[in-house]
Amino acid sequence: MSDTPGYVKNLKKESVVQSVINCLTDAMRNKQLKPGDRIPPEPDLAASMGVARSSVREAIKILTYLGVLESKRSEGTFVCSGFQESMIDPMIYGMILNQDSFDNLMELREMVEAGIMRLASAKYNEEDGRVLEQLLDQMRGIVRGDGQDKVERFFAVDNQFHDMVSQMGKNPLADKISRVVRTLTHAVRYETVSTMINTGRGEELLEAHSDLFETLRSRRQDNVEEIVRATYFKAALYGQEKN
Repeated sequence: MSDTPGYVKNLKKESVVQSVINCLTDAMRNKQLKPGDRIPPEPDLAASMGVARSSVREAIKILTYLGVLESKRSEGTFVCSGFQESMIDPMIYGMILNQDSFDNLMELREMVEAGIMRLASAKYNEEDGRVLEQLLDQMRGIVRGDGQDKVERFFAVDNQFHDMVSQMGKNPLADKISRVVRTLTHAVRYETVSTMINTGRGEELLEAHSDLFETLRSRRQDNVEEIVRATYFKAALYGQEKN
């Protein structure tokens, strides 16, 4: 009786490396391979699938890069047990390289941030609220204080504020997606903060963040999109007349 795992198929008629990837990922979806399971050694997989060992090795390298598999020295290759940071890298690079994706990215940003706000408001608690209040106080001190590095300091606290809101949603997957979007929009977010502070409109930045906080604290859901959109200051950023 063969010891070949049930998910292994002969792949001679298919695109080899991609087919090895498909075979392994199908096994994960079907629960034949579970998080923490050790996959068979390369020679065994290659022989069972009827493909070259180099094709199996390349497929494993790709799945390892994507954060699906992990290699442990002297132990073998295992299915990862949870979400890996490296899983987001291909999406980040793909969106950076897609020069036509900016408008789509902005739409995604608004959709994700509004969703995060809804989660955070539904799960709001006073302990998290106190952290946000402390960050708001830091923002006020920066805007109303002196110093040549106001933009950098405000932007750093702004990131902490939004990271905290994202964490308040108590949904690790949504939090990861939110962080990806914030990474991709780093430049436009920094430019917005710089424009507002350098044109004397820092108080408007404070007001926008205060509105976000009050929306969370009141657990309102009806005005989330409007509140989120107001933090983008598109008119100021693109040199349009303020309404």
